[in-house]
Amino acid sequence: MKDGYIKVMSATTKTVVADCVENTKSIIEAMDRANDNGAKLLVTGELSITGYTCEDLFFQKKLIDAALEGLKVIVDKSKSVNCITIVGAPLIRNNSLYNCAVVVYKGEILGVVPKKFIPNYNEFYEYRTFAAAPDINGTINIFDVDYPFGSKIIFKCQQLPEFSFGIEICEDLWTPVQPSFSHVLNGASIIANLSASNETVGKSDYRRNLVKMQSARLHCAYIYASQGVGESTTDLVFSGHNIIAENGILLAENKVFTGDDVITEIDVQSLFSERIKTTTYNTVDEDYIHIEFDMNVEETSITRYVSRFPFVPDDDISRRCDEILAIQAEGLAKRVSHTHAKKLVIGISGGLDSALALIVAARAIDKLGRDRRDVLAISMPCFGTTSRTKNNAQMICDALGVSFEEIIIKDAVKQHFKDIGQSENEYDVTYENSQARERTQVLMDVANKCGGLVIGTGDLSELALGWATYNGDHMSMYAVNASVPKTIIRHIIRYVAESSEISKLNKVLNDILDTPVSPELLPSIGDDISQCTEELVGPYELHDFFLYYIVGFGFSPAKIYRLAKYAFDDYNEETIKKWLVNFYRRFFSQQFKRSCLPDGPKIGAVSLSPRGDWRMPSDASASLWIREAEKL
Repeated sequence: MKDGYIKVMSATTKTVVADCVENTKSIIEAMDRANDNGAKLLVTGELSITGYTCEDLFFQKKLIDAALEGLKVIVDKSKSVNCITIVGAPLIRNNSLYNCAVVVYKGEILGVVPKKFIPNYNEFYEYRTFAAAPDINGTINIFDVDYPFGSKIIFKCQQLPEFSFGIEICEDLWTPVQPSFSHVLNGASIIANLSASNETVGKSDYRRNLVKMQSARLHCAYIYASQGVGESTTDLVFSGHNIIAENGILLAENKVFTGDDVITEIDVQSLFSERIKTTTYNTVDEDYIHIEFDMNVEETSITRYVSRFPFVPDDDISRRCDEILAIQAEGLAKRVSHTHAKKLVIGISGGLDSALALIVAARAIDKLGRDRRDVLAISMPCFGTTSRTKNNAQMICDALGVSFEEIIIKDAVKQHFKDIGQSENEYDVTYENSQARERTQVLMDVANKCGGLVIGTGDLSELALGWATYNGDHMSMYAVNASVPKTIIRHIIRYVAESSEISKLNKVLNDILDTPVSPELLPSIGDDISQCTEELVGPYELHDFFLYYIVGFGFSPAKIYRLAKYAFDDYNEETIKKWLVNFYRRFFSQQFKRSCLPDGPKIGAVSLSPRGDWRMPSDASASLWIREAEKL
């Protein structure tokens, strides 16, 4: 539960139709497994105590009484496990029979939630047996005690309020207006669904997508537990499909017909972070009741997958790369059309970022039906430029068929040094930034001269770190890479190389991929790059990881550090801590550069545009975050 991680389990218990004793034993075995694995919430299938397929046997008092006896055994068992258990049972209230989810914890029944929507079509005819949940909450008497009863109940942990859940039962998910909509608007971060979904061809894919989409729409976690092994196969077959999804991401599922348990962790803090930013989560239904429970906040072992490259999809990378290029090109094409720009002017260095900007510019010009010669790429060699990057700059321009020009800026920079009294042998920040600003001045003046737009090449990772010269490479007339993190730029360049039919383009892009990231502002050693960016500011894979969770979710330094240790097992703890502290220091101190960024298209969920996703005072203190990070 620490850091908001709740271990949960979805279980298909073995069923013997109408044998509540055997079914109860199976549920108790699942409770033990959940407890042994550290789960704090166990969800079983629909009518798990009796079995779903009892049909008219539900009218037999003997079965209903046996279900109550089984429930009593489960309640007694719950005293010895530190896990909330949700079981399915048929219960009678006011002369009506209800298909119910019973929430059991520490020897008590916390509440009972009846099924809201009762299917009565195709293979389902539950209206023959069960009544629909009443519109208003009430109570139900079980074991001579009145317990909360109704579909408008939220169960909430006192020690960790973000750990709160509501319940749906099978058909409730498949209807046009699901109860879970109201549940999340009234505080539920988790939806538990007790189901008995029969299997037909293609249904498992649909079911999986339905659960994922519901969790995405509601910024919630969704635990789906379905009946399977042992249910009657008279007319239907049940597969025991168990699924756990969080905010649109499939965390875990079993293979259908195996009946295997599904165990993972839900991050309720990340869900509430999303909701805080999404201002539509503000509806409160006064009819809802909140039932609180006590649970000690303990360390939760993380077993769920944590990507070390959160900006990079784990599958279908080519599709994502093409989508990013399309967004960038569309944004630039609109700006060119609006400004009637005659040329697109780009500083080409032979590095990753300028290569991507050049590819985007070529695509935008193609989109407008114009000649690629309207893209003017300018190479501006100076003290640190190597023959490798210089040659690659020209080769990529030739391969893409754009205009190329070389303007050597050494003399202009030396004259500027004389003007301001800067020694050519003092390799300080003035030495470096003078070159960056001279390059920007050249690009701006050339653009004025030819009626063009200067296209920015800096990426999201550099903006987060402030790794840009103020009013130098920090400035442009349209910044196409401003929302693209460094870790995915490599994939985009590789995608373009692999999909290109131009062998020359493939060759130069692959060499650019192999070139160390460098601003080349210090004199080279022979023909070797003397200035490696990642040696100075840290590995971009770590910084992109930090950026994703700091801006995307507002996680604390301690939680990010914990996740980073889990995801990056090839970095020691001191290295991760060092660069995490460095990230916070730079991120806060460099906000002034982001406050006056040029326009650029938003690409993904995380953006630092001062007009869009990220608005922060330039003089905000980082002390609160750095103090926590330094104590790790």
